[in-house]
Amino acid sequence: MDPSLKVILLEKTGKLLSKVRISGGGRCNVTHACFSITDMVKRYPRGSQFLKKAFHQFFTTDTIEWFRQRGVELKTEADGRMFPVTDSSETIIQCLLREANKFGVDIRMNRDVKVLKKTQEHWLVQTEKETIQADHVCVAVGGYPKSSMFQWLSDLGHRFAEPVPSLFTFNIPNKALNELMGVSVTEAMVKIMGTKLQEKGPVLVTHWGLSGPAVLRLSAWGARELAGRDWQYRIQLNWAPAYNENSLREFIQVYRFDKASQKIGNRNPFGLPQRLWDYLLKESGIDPETRWSDLPAREQNKLVKHVCSQELEVKGKTTYKEEFVTAGGIDLSEVDPQTMMSRLHPQLFFAGEILDIDGITGGFNFQNAWTTGFIAAQCIASRS
Repeated sequence: MDPSLKVILLEKTGKLLSKVRISGGGRCNVTHACFSITDMVKRYPRGSQFLKKAFHQFFTTDTIEWFRQRGVELKTEADGRMFPVTDSSETIIQCLLREANKFGVDIRMNRDVKVLKKTQEHWLVQTEKETIQADHVCVAVGGYPKSSMFQWLSDLGHRFAEPVPSLFTFNIPNKALNELMGVSVTEAMVKIMGTKLQEKGPVLVTHWGLSGPAVLRLSAWGARELAGRDWQYRIQLNWAPAYNENSLREFIQVYRFDKASQKIGNRNPFGLPQRLWDYLLKESGIDPETRWSDLPAREQNKLVKHVCSQELEVKGKTTYKEEFVTAGGIDLSEVDPQTMMSRLHPQLFFAGEILDIDGITGGFNFQNAWTTGFIAAQCIASRS
């Protein structure tokens, strides 16, 4: 950062870095341990080509090094998510605040920007409390849930993609399933019926339906299509994705003779949680006291169907509270990915989720914020 620059940060609320504080359950999922730009951009349902250019300037390796140079070490978990070794988002918050203080950033709280206006020589930034004159403006306000909230930017001629929720869980009004609240499956396949959308990964049963990484990724990829359906659709679940219906039927034919004397309720061949196995048996009309050798063909077929292709009705969504993300934002064709500067207005920049960019869960949305913010700051410094 150029020490000669006077930087004023306008925060709409009375709290700084609130999304950082709650990310990753209070641990802050800083980025993802993906070091190939080609692979990384595949994690963004919207904005991947834009980021492909931007990541060449500031990537995951740069994020890790930036924090390391400021005394914050990151660790990688089995799924690739990266957190501070302290497992506390406060570590990231204090690092960012120290950096702001080091360069004398003027932080002003409760400053909701109402009007952004360009004069012949300067920008005028108007809040309820004051009007500020600026040479450069960087808009990094996050995603907006309602299109009306873009008005002060659309007044400048910028177009935006209509905002819709991106990361959300599935509401499933099924009492028998919801009674399994807290059951987690390490790997399951979830498919939106009637589409090509499907994801494999951990699934969590909640008191309102389904959550977990596979569901959240699916909600991101299907954000616009599912919003168009008013979040009413059917899903198909495969609780044992190593099998399809045919291969599972063949497996059970062999298994039932191998474990002939075993009671079905006591012998779960798929490593599923016991409560889930009991539920699947009940849905298939199978008494758990039945021995494998006595399993009728009709009930066996029902079990195969429920394990490999269970269909459920989704009616509505619930926000993923730890990391609410919106699909939508400033049209990327109107922003230069090399500088983050508006193509319509020189000296106006955008960074973060206000752009029509969003990633799946796992640190990808923060990496977008670090990358676009860094590039905008570099450009502003070079032009001052």
